[in-house]
Amino acid sequence: MLRQRFSIFGGFIAALASLALAGCSFAPDDDVTKVAFIGSENDLADRGVRLSAAGQHLRGATAEGLVALDATGAVVPALAERWIVTDDGLSYIFRLRNSDWPDGAKITGENVKASLGGLIQQLDGTSLGLDLAVIKEIRAMTGRVIEIRLNSPMPQFLQLIAQPELGLRRTGQGNGPMVRESAENGLVLSVLPPARRGMPEMENWQRQFREIQLLSLPAPEATSLFEQGEVDVVLNGRLATLPLADTGPLTRGTIRLDAVSGLLGLQVLNGRGVLADAKRREAIAMAIDRDTLLQPFNIGGWLPNTAIVPDDTLDGSANIAPGWNELTLEQRQSFARGRLLAWQSANGGQEIKLTIDLPPGPGSDILFAQLSEDLAAVSVTLERATADTRADLRLVDRLARYSDARWFLNQFNCTLNRGLCSKEADALVRSANSADDADSVAEALSEAEQLLLDDNVYIPIGAPIRWSLIRGGVEGFSENRWGLHPLFPLATRPI
Repeated sequence: MLRQRFSIFGGFIAALASLALAGCSFAPDDDVTKVAFIGSENDLADRGVRLSAAGQHLRGATAEGLVALDATGAVVPALAERWIVTDDGLSYIFRLRNSDWPDGAKITGENVKASLGGLIQQLDGTSLGLDLAVIKEIRAMTGRVIEIRLNSPMPQFLQLIAQPELGLRRTGQGNGPMVRESAENGLVLSVLPPARRGMPEMENWQRQFREIQLLSLPAPEATSLFEQGEVDVVLNGRLATLPLADTGPLTRGTIRLDAVSGLLGLQVLNGRGVLADAKRREAIAMAIDRDTLLQPFNIGGWLPNTAIVPDDTLDGSANIAPGWNELTLEQRQSFARGRLLAWQSANGGQEIKLTIDLPPGPGSDILFAQLSEDLAAVSVTLERATADTRADLRLVDRLARYSDARWFLNQFNCTLNRGLCSKEADALVRSANSADDADSVAEALSEAEQLLLDDNVYIPIGAPIRWSLIRGGVEGFSENRWGLHPLFPLATRPI
């Protein structure tokens, strides 16, 4: 059977454009940048440390950490105005800026240590908490100086602590660079005065900025509002919603794709039946035609991947590919079919069925059709999981926080209960966190990746997809590999 072709650009959006979206409208205003996140209405609640994409952006705008990410994804000063790293890579010493918390208390090494330590405790039990296990000690030094000592060298450490969840707060309030207010149609963010942002006083500074109005909405409503001209920016588009990115006559120059790093693949949830053996799980991985899987989406430059840790990580990790990587698709599917039919024969000839959990959206419908065709070629029937069925596989669509093998391997840690895992691999990652030289770290992480790959607990497909809609005249947006787009730069008023 020929692989089905779908067009992501068609009449679907035209139908959406006619929908009445009562209660979700922004009045046009040259003094406001209107931003809609694709998500749910609750994503802007801004509580705790388990944040949605909208919550991450909101936290990053209202509570700076020691360092932050700019529009291009680069690490820049925030509460720390400068820092040094010791030659062994084990000590980061930060000089805090001379400013106050919102309650008027001075920012000091002691209260920054308390805030950061509290956040790390709250993150225990999360994948980000696993990443932070590399920290050995936090020390408040004289006045406005704080030191973070690591158990092992980690060149991407600044990128790690720039994450929005590590935005520091005192008595529940952060130090900007923006302040939030509730509004009838969502939230409003206003830029703080220069002195509150650690900058020199400046006359008429307000003329440089707009307010930002925020909404979080399901994808059809967000893209329809953009088409109607009632929002200027749509963020957090994913593969599942990519077909909605066509906005008719406004399309040209508005769709922006981030070349992001992260995970796009299938997590194995069920370790019984046909999936009980690693070789049969490998058969499922071998069956997928990654070269054509996303062709219906017409995404230029997207590359498939069969490794857990991609070869573009900035820590120099070697790309570990499975042994079947050099086989042709026909050879892979032939081997896979043989393994699966042998299991079927040994189990009374029962039909091999697998269920998959995919997020809602037209992109998921396309992906399901593509995967179904590939698995049918090896005698497997793929079905969509429902609320009443237990999924065997789940789509993983997750952005990397930093470019280090540790992040990728921590996503499959057994303590997260996300699916099949390897305690042996987890132990190797922990040993990497205590190794005192870069070579020992790399060796332990490489062994951990090989174990996960051999166990086939995760079936890699490639890099995630992240897209945005940006109207002409909006300043401060730039594609970056992290898929995070700080809200503060989006408040810049066009010249």
